[in-house]
Amino acid sequence: MKTFVVGDIHGGLRALEEVLELLPYTAEDKFIFLGDYVDGWSDASATIAFLIDFAKSNSCVFLRGNHDYLLEQYLAKNDQNPLWLRSGGDTTLKSYVTITPEERAVHLEFLENLINYYIDDQNRLFVHAGFTNQHGPDKEFYPNLVYWDRTLWEMACAMNPDLTPESIYYPARLKLFKEIYIGHTPTFKLGFYT
Repeated sequence: MKTFVVGDIHGGLRALEEVLELLPYTAEDKFIFLGDYVDGWSDASATIAFLIDFAKSNSCVFLRGNHDYLLEQYLAKNDQNPLWLRSGGDTTLKSYVTITPEERAVHLEFLENLINYYIDDQNRLFVHAGFTNQHGPDKEFYPNLVYWDRTLWEMACAMNPDLTPESIYYPARLKLFKEIYIGHTPTFKLGFYT
Protein backbone atom coordinates (compact mmCIF):
# COMPACT_ATOMS: atom_id res chain seq x y z
CA MET A 1 0.00 0.00 0.00
CA LYS A 2 1.27 3.45 -0.94
CA THR A 3 0.34 6.75 0.65
CA PHE A 4 -0.02 9.82 -1.55
CA VAL A 5 -0.03 13.25 0.10
CA VAL A 6 -1.68 16.15 -1.74
CA GLY A 7 -1.58 19.71 -0.47
CA ASP A 8 -3.13 23.03 -1.31
CA ILE A 9 -5.20 22.44 -4.44
CA HIS A 10 -6.75 25.94 -4.15
CA GLY A 11 -9.47 25.30 -6.74
CA GLY A 12 -7.02 24.05 -9.37
CA LEU A 13 -9.13 21.06 -10.35
CA ARG A 14 -7.54 20.44 -13.74
CA ALA A 15 -4.06 20.38 -12.16
CA LEU A 16 -5.28 17.84 -9.58
CA GLU A 17 -6.78 15.68 -12.33
CA GLU A 18 -3.51 15.79 -14.28
CA VAL A 19 -1.51 14.73 -11.22
CA LEU A 20 -3.90 11.87 -10.52
CA GLU A 21 -3.65 10.72 -14.15
CA LEU A 22 0.12 10.39 -13.73
CA LEU A 23 0.06 8.53 -10.41
CA PRO A 24 0.30 4.74 -10.46
CA TYR A 25 -2.24 4.25 -7.66
CA THR A 26 -4.50 1.30 -6.93
CA ALA A 27 -7.58 0.76 -4.78
CA GLU A 28 -5.34 -0.34 -1.88
CA ASP A 29 -3.51 2.99 -1.73
CA LYS A 30 -4.35 5.89 0.56
CA PHE A 31 -4.64 9.59 -0.25
CA ILE A 32 -4.10 12.19 2.44
CA PHE A 33 -5.22 15.66 1.42
CA LEU A 34 -3.61 18.42 3.50
CA GLY A 35 -6.36 21.02 3.04
CA ASP A 36 -6.88 24.30 1.21
CA TYR A 37 -9.10 22.82 -1.48
CA VAL A 38 -10.51 26.25 -2.41
CA ASP A 39 -9.60 29.90 -2.99
CA GLY A 40 -7.31 30.71 -5.85
CA TRP A 41 -8.28 29.08 -9.13
CA SER A 42 -11.84 29.27 -10.45
CA ASP A 43 -12.96 25.68 -9.88
CA ALA A 44 -13.46 25.71 -6.10
CA SER A 45 -16.96 24.20 -5.98
CA ALA A 46 -16.06 21.68 -8.72
CA THR A 47 -12.94 20.72 -6.76
CA ILE A 48 -14.98 19.98 -3.64
CA ALA A 49 -17.47 17.98 -5.73
CA PHE A 50 -14.59 16.03 -7.32
CA LEU A 51 -13.05 15.19 -3.93
CA ILE A 52 -16.40 14.01 -2.55
CA ASP A 53 -16.79 11.73 -5.55
CA PHE A 54 -13.13 10.60 -5.51
CA ALA A 55 -13.52 9.42 -1.90
CA LYS A 56 -16.33 7.06 -2.92
CA SER A 57 -13.85 4.77 -4.67
CA ASN A 58 -10.56 5.61 -2.91
CA SER A 59 -9.26 5.59 0.65
CA CYS A 60 -9.00 9.26 1.59
CA VAL A 61 -8.22 11.39 4.60
CA PHE A 62 -9.26 15.03 4.29
CA LEU A 63 -7.64 17.65 6.53
CA ARG A 64 -8.91 21.16 7.17
CA GLY A 65 -6.99 24.11 5.78
CA ASN A 66 -7.51 27.73 6.71
CA HIS A 67 -9.24 28.47 3.39
CA ASP A 68 -11.60 25.51 3.90
CA TYR A 69 -12.50 26.83 7.34
CA LEU A 70 -13.36 30.23 5.83
CA LEU A 71 -15.53 28.65 3.13
CA GLU A 72 -17.27 26.58 5.81
CA GLN A 73 -18.08 29.79 7.70
CA TYR A 74 -19.52 31.29 4.53
CA LEU A 75 -21.67 28.26 3.68
CA ALA A 76 -22.88 27.84 7.27
CA LYS A 77 -23.33 31.46 8.33
CA ASN A 78 -22.96 33.56 5.15
CA ASP A 79 -19.79 35.02 6.73
CA GLN A 80 -18.07 36.97 3.99
CA ASN A 81 -14.86 37.76 5.83
CA PRO A 82 -13.14 40.64 3.96
CA LEU A 83 -9.68 39.11 4.45
CA TRP A 84 -10.97 35.83 3.01
CA LEU A 85 -12.48 37.60 0.00
CA ARG A 86 -9.15 39.33 -0.71
CA SER A 87 -7.29 36.01 -0.33
CA GLY A 88 -9.12 34.08 -3.02
CA GLY A 89 -12.55 33.85 -1.43
CA ASP A 90 -14.03 36.12 -4.09
CA THR A 91 -13.17 33.53 -6.76
CA THR A 92 -14.64 30.76 -4.61
CA LEU A 93 -17.87 32.72 -4.10
CA LYS A 94 -18.26 33.03 -7.89
CA SER A 95 -17.89 29.26 -8.27
CA TYR A 96 -20.71 28.69 -5.79
CA VAL A 97 -23.26 30.86 -7.60
CA THR A 98 -24.50 28.05 -9.86
CA ILE A 99 -24.72 25.13 -7.43
CA THR A 100 -28.04 23.94 -6.07
CA PRO A 101 -29.04 24.19 -2.39
CA GLU A 102 -28.70 20.40 -2.18
CA GLU A 103 -25.13 20.52 -3.53
CA ARG A 104 -24.34 23.35 -1.15
CA ALA A 105 -25.53 21.23 1.78
CA VAL A 106 -23.33 18.30 0.68
CA HIS A 107 -20.32 20.62 0.38
CA LEU A 108 -20.98 22.07 3.83
CA GLU A 109 -21.19 18.57 5.29
CA PHE A 110 -17.85 17.71 3.64
CA LEU A 111 -16.23 20.82 5.14
CA GLU A 112 -17.72 20.19 8.59
CA ASN A 113 -16.27 16.66 8.58
CA LEU A 114 -12.69 17.70 7.78
CA ILE A 115 -10.21 16.78 10.49
CA ASN A 116 -7.48 19.01 11.91
CA TYR A 117 -4.63 16.50 11.70
CA TYR A 118 -3.97 12.83 11.10
CA ILE A 119 -1.38 10.45 12.58
CA ASP A 120 -0.93 7.18 10.68
CA ASP A 121 0.16 3.79 11.97
CA GLN A 122 3.80 4.67 11.24
CA ASN A 123 3.61 7.68 13.60
CA ARG A 124 3.72 10.18 10.74
CA LEU A 125 1.85 13.43 11.32
CA PHE A 126 -0.12 15.09 8.54
CA VAL A 127 -1.31 18.63 9.27
CA HIS A 128 -2.18 21.64 7.16
CA ALA A 129 0.03 24.27 8.82
CA GLY A 130 1.73 22.97 11.95
CA PHE A 131 1.47 23.00 15.71
CA THR A 132 3.11 24.94 18.50
CA ASN A 133 2.69 22.77 21.59
CA GLN A 134 5.76 20.70 22.45
CA HIS A 135 3.43 17.82 23.42
CA GLY A 136 1.70 17.63 20.03
CA PRO A 137 -1.28 18.99 18.10
CA ASP A 138 -3.80 17.30 20.39
CA LYS A 139 -2.56 19.54 23.23
CA GLU A 140 -3.04 22.86 21.41
CA PHE A 141 -4.96 25.39 23.48
CA TYR A 142 -6.40 26.82 20.25
CA PRO A 143 -7.11 23.85 17.94
CA ASN A 144 -7.38 26.10 14.88
CA LEU A 145 -3.65 26.85 15.08
CA VAL A 146 -3.03 23.61 13.18
CA TYR A 147 -4.45 25.16 10.03
CA TRP A 148 -3.14 28.73 10.48
CA ASP A 149 0.22 28.82 12.29
CA ARG A 150 3.46 28.81 10.25
CA THR A 151 5.95 28.60 13.12
CA LEU A 152 6.65 24.88 12.66
CA TRP A 153 7.87 25.57 9.12
CA GLU A 154 9.78 28.67 10.19
CA MET A 155 11.47 26.78 13.03
CA ALA A 156 12.51 23.95 10.72
CA CYS A 157 13.96 26.43 8.21
CA ALA A 158 15.89 28.29 10.90
CA MET A 159 17.35 25.22 12.61
CA ASN A 160 21.04 24.49 12.55
CA PRO A 161 21.32 21.61 10.04
CA ASP A 162 23.95 19.94 12.26
CA LEU A 163 21.55 19.71 15.20
CA THR A 164 20.57 16.09 15.93
CA PRO A 165 17.59 14.70 17.87
CA GLU A 166 19.99 13.73 20.64
CA SER A 167 20.89 17.37 21.32
CA ILE A 168 19.25 19.11 24.27
CA TYR A 169 18.54 22.00 21.88
CA TYR A 170 16.60 19.90 19.38
CA PRO A 171 12.93 21.02 19.40
CA ALA A 172 10.82 18.66 21.50
CA ARG A 173 7.87 18.79 19.13
CA LEU A 174 9.96 17.41 16.28
CA LYS A 175 10.83 14.32 18.34
CA LEU A 176 7.16 13.31 18.65
CA PHE A 177 6.73 11.94 15.14
CA LYS A 178 8.71 9.87 12.65
CA GLU A 179 7.89 12.43 9.92
CA ILE A 180 5.71 15.54 9.66
CA TYR A 181 3.94 16.53 6.45
CA ILE A 182 2.60 20.06 6.08
CA GLY A 183 1.12 22.27 3.39
CA HIS A 184 0.05 25.91 3.84
CA THR A 185 3.37 27.68 3.19
CA PRO A 186 4.51 28.24 -0.40
CA THR A 187 8.10 27.18 -0.98
CA PHE A 188 8.57 28.37 -4.57
CA LYS A 189 10.08 31.66 -3.38
CA LEU A 190 13.00 29.77 -1.83
CA GLY A 191 14.48 29.05 -5.25
CA PHE A 192 14.05 25.27 -4.94
CA TYR A 193 11.26 22.83 -4.18
CA THR A 194 11.32 20.92 -0.92
